Amino acid sequence: MQLLILLIKWVKRAICFLLIGYNRYYRFVHRIYSIIRRHHHHLELNGEICRCLIHFCVRLKDFERAYEMVNELQEMNFKPTTAMYNAIMAGYFREKNIVGGLTVLKQMQDANVDPDSQTFSYLISNCETEDDINMYYEELKQFDIYPTRQIFMALVNAYAACGELEKAKQVVLDSRIPLKCLNEIKSVLVSALASHGQLSEALAIYEEIKKAGHNLEPKAVITLIDELRHISGELEGLLLLLKELSDLNYWVDGCFRVIHYCVENNHLSCAVDLFKQLKDNFESDDTMTEVLFDAVYSLIAGSKSSRLQFGLDLLWAIKDELGLVPSRQCLDFLLSACANSGDLNNARLIWREYEVAGFPYNVLSYVRMYQALLASGDQRSADFILKKIPRDDAEICTVISACQKTYVDKVKSVEGEKKKKIVKSVEGVEKKKNVKSVEEEMKKKNVKLVEGEMKKKNVKSEEGKKKKKKKKKKKKGTEKKQESEVSVE
Repeated sequence: MQLLILLIKWVKRAICFLLIGYNRYYRFVHRIYSIIRRHHHHLELNGEICRCLIHFCVRLKDFERAYEMVNELQEMNFKPTTAMYNAIMAGYFREKNIVGGLTVLKQMQDANVDPDSQTFSYLISNCETEDDINMYYEELKQFDIYPTRQIFMALVNAYAACGELEKAKQVVLDSRIPLKCLNEIKSVLVSALASHGQLSEALAIYEEIKKAGHNLEPKAVITLIDELRHISGELEGLLLLLKELSDLNYWVDGCFRVIHYCVENNHLSCAVDLFKQLKDNFESDDTMTEVLFDAVYSLIAGSKSSRLQFGLDLLWAIKDELGLVPSRQCLDFLLSACANSGDLNNARLIWREYEVAGFPYNVLSYVRMYQALLASGDQRSADFILKKIPRDDAEICTVISACQKTYVDKVKSVEGEKKKKIVKSVEGVEKKKNVKSVEEEMKKKNVKLVEGEMKKKNVKSEEGKKKKKKKKKKKKGTEKKQESEVSVE
């Protein structure tokens, strides 16, 4: 018996380690299971250790092994329990594998294992139509299962997912809901309404809960923050919601989301204040503070130039006002953002910050600076940095080639466009000159022609005048002769 208790503790501890990323405990749990198989005649197995073993396989998404364990336990004369099947069903639904989850129900029926309220809560939560909800609710009645807190919560989520928000609101009016569970179920309704486009109604129910002297469940508060942060001008409301979170883990989650809002909407002073609160909460844990700061700067990397400026302002603020030294990853994110926006001046400032913070330059920092220099068109400095980058890594070489293709080709195309413009402008000037010279030549020819014509006309008119004068003289001479002849006679 003592050995069995010890095994249960080991398996539970292994699952906890698995959940935080220690996959090496996978072999450890299988070793425990091997011991159980070899010595099951001397062990009185209970449902808890079997559920833990199956739950462990499910967390690793090894559903095939989980089913094998169920069958092997049957061979050891241990009847499978509802909790064991529930663990497998929950795993399938967590992976959005509806067919897999429903298959577990069939396996339970074949093994003559009755479902419980937890089983139906999983089934109802993952219904895709209102008819399916009604079907499972009727089956629940047939098994004489009284609706539990999980069932009511599942009904709220299921109706909301099917678009039946009015029916989701009706669930909380059910008289069978224990008074101690009502606030939790209302909190689920707040989350469901907020995440399905009914934010104003969700906030109204939240106010009702507050007036009744209760607190909204942390998950519902996070949902409200998450939905509200997509609306500009809601900073005050977000800060009020953040104050509702007393659990540190939830508060950190909410704080990060509000800082994200500050980054999106350029609320620098508020972001600095939230960073100060983070620092105060994790004063004895520098690693956690660094992780949270890095997470915020990951939002800035690869973003618009306006966010880059916000990130730079935030960097100087946390250095000057909070006395914090930025992490290497923080500087990496900023340098990457400078490279993406082609901001060489700020890239040089961040480059100097590596030395100030005492971080030696590494391959990645050289690559990012190389990218920033190429993006800004400083080919000479880029070539200098390129010499410092080792070429023994295929991925690094690929990144360098991609940078060169992206930015060098871009520079060439820009230069090509400039040349075309210059050629066009030169050709335009030459055309204008040619047109002007042609026009001037034409003008000269026209002037000469006109002058020639004028001269000809003038000459002709002068000759005409002379002829007229001669005719007049002749006429006068003839008349005088006639007069003299008449007088002589």
